[in-house]
Amino acid sequence: MGIAAGIIALMKRSVFLACGLLIACAAPSTQSVGSTPLKPYETITPSLTPEGPQGLVFSNETPLPSPTPFTYTVKEGDTLSGIAETYSISLDDLQAANPAISPASMPIGTVLLIPSLPSNPVGESTPTPAPLLVREIGCRPDALGGLWCYILLENDTSLVLENVSSRFTLVNPNAEVYASEIGWLLLDILPVGAALPVMVYFPSETPVDLSPQVQILSAIPLSPDDDRYLAASLQNILVEVDWSGRSAQVSGQVTLPDGTEEARSVWVAAVAYDAWGRMVGARRWESQAGLQPGVSLPFMFLVSSLAGDIDHVELAVEAPR
Repeated sequence: MGIAAGIIALMKRSVFLACGLLIACAAPSTQSVGSTPLKPYETITPSLTPEGPQGLVFSNETPLPSPTPFTYTVKEGDTLSGIAETYSISLDDLQAANPAISPASMPIGTVLLIPSLPSNPVGESTPTPAPLLVREIGCRPDALGGLWCYILLENDTSLVLENVSSRFTLVNPNAEVYASEIGWLLLDILPVGAALPVMVYFPSETPVDLSPQVQILSAIPLSPDDDRYLAASLQNILVEVDWSGRSAQVSGQVTLPDGTEEARSVWVAAVAYDAWGRMVGARRWESQAGLQPGVSLPFMFLVSSLAGDIDHVELAVEAPR
């Protein structure tokens, strides 16, 4: 199996490159690298320090893979089936958790128990997620009044993981649900030894007294003979950190070894960290132009931080056949 496992740690002073699993340290440089036209993507910049009234405090503590059951207060227009659909659970599971509640008579203000481990609504088997190392969870408000929440996951297993997803739930001090969203990893795969975030965005203004709960929903190990992802590598990596420390321009090239098949697309994920190793931003660059073996695909994009100075950036690459 040819799995892209390129990870680059871009520091400010030295450079180290290797194929497969890559760690590189690059001094800030003004050297330019040719690039294909970029498709813009919004940079995710969750907070890594307590923000008091400006935002939610994030936690470095490892959360449980599944949160404890939480409650939902019925509002005008709610139906039991609609609530079940909102939280991706079956109506039977919701009714079983609330046997005293009648779907035909559910007054506003009724408190429902939302089960934390729902069964699959269509009866399909759901594999248990592979174990993952949780490095951080947190949330950060943006300038538009929305909220980015994330969980930074590290693959400390011996197999590449695919389809990594998590459910984020914001609850108030009374354990009542404010909002819930499902997010996916920045790439389709999480290479061995790599760390990438799952992120979601809550678009409306969010009260400051909410706490995030995170449940890892899926993380599927790839078979060693699965060859859907090619052995792409990252070369000639450069990083230029802005004088303010709040943004970094990353550039380089993606290559495929001779004798492999053509990649139909290429994704490069960047995760920015501060000097204490805490995540301060993330972004994904995409190319749908394809990539032939033996040919270099240049990339260049900006990753920003709203949570402190950028010290280094880690990259991971994905090139499906």
